[in-house]
Amino acid sequence: MPTSSPAALPIRRLTPRDRAACADLSEDRGWPREEHKWGLLLSAGIGYGVDAPEGGLVTACVVTEYGPAGHPELGAIGMVLVAERYARQGIGRRLMRHVLAEMGTTPLTLHATPYGRPLYEELGFKVTGQAEMIRGHFTPAEPDSEVRTRPATAGDLTTILGLDGEVFGTDRTHMLTRLPAFADQLRVAEENGRIIGYAAAWPNVDDHVVGPLIARDTRTAKALIASLAAHTDRPLRTDIDVRHEDLLAWAKERGLASIAFNSVMTYGLAELPGDWTRRYAPLTVAAG
Repeated sequence: MPTSSPAALPIRRLTPRDRAACADLSEDRGWPREEHKWGLLLSAGIGYGVDAPEGGLVTACVVTEYGPAGHPELGAIGMVLVAERYARQGIGRRLMRHVLAEMGTTPLTLHATPYGRPLYEELGFKVTGQAEMIRGHFTPAEPDSEVRTRPATAGDLTTILGLDGEVFGTDRTHMLTRLPAFADQLRVAEENGRIIGYAAAWPNVDDHVVGPLIARDTRTAKALIASLAAHTDRPLRTDIDVRHEDLLAWAKERGLASIAFNSVMTYGLAELPGDWTRRYAPLTVAAG
């Protein structure tokens, strides 16, 4: 049994040094440890947590801010976890209220599981969309000869950042500049020498997660996924906006199966900024 009331335990900022403790917390709740992802989130975002008197973390979450430094235009909340032994004692609600107070008037977004959605609705978040998680071994498709893909180079970064800012709706340079080191693959799609999309595949436990996936159209998105799949033996996993029905149907035909649905929720804005028609998958649901 807990030795102290969760209400009496202080909330503190987490740092990259807390990566192992966060992974332990994930494992405690039956999630994969995902230390690689925790490392990215804790270095690029702001972590919040509560230490347990007996060691480890009671709860944790990460907020990734986007937009001008010091004046964020959007915050993405993710990895909200409460240790099993402290569950159903209000600590998750307390942590979320603390995050809302810390973020002030900054609009927020998150991906909610069916289990977590009622709490977020209670706090004022609204459902504005849905994403479908799919996973499996990709069956190679006949390549689209009209869509050329290649590995991204350092010289592509400025163009990728410009395209991403246009589609995502705000600047996330501090996150994307970490992609070359974080991801195993970063590829671009070109037409007449112009970049019309990009995608990354990063390692997570025993699969490769495809994200971000930004593309001019569905044909380009398919070409990017197929090119990433051609360079890995691992299963692919990604979270696709359900409005992209054609891409989801194609991916399922190629061997990826539906795993779960998460609600895309917002706080302080009616819908996410940017152009959803070219935004196919987030970098990770924890960071948007």
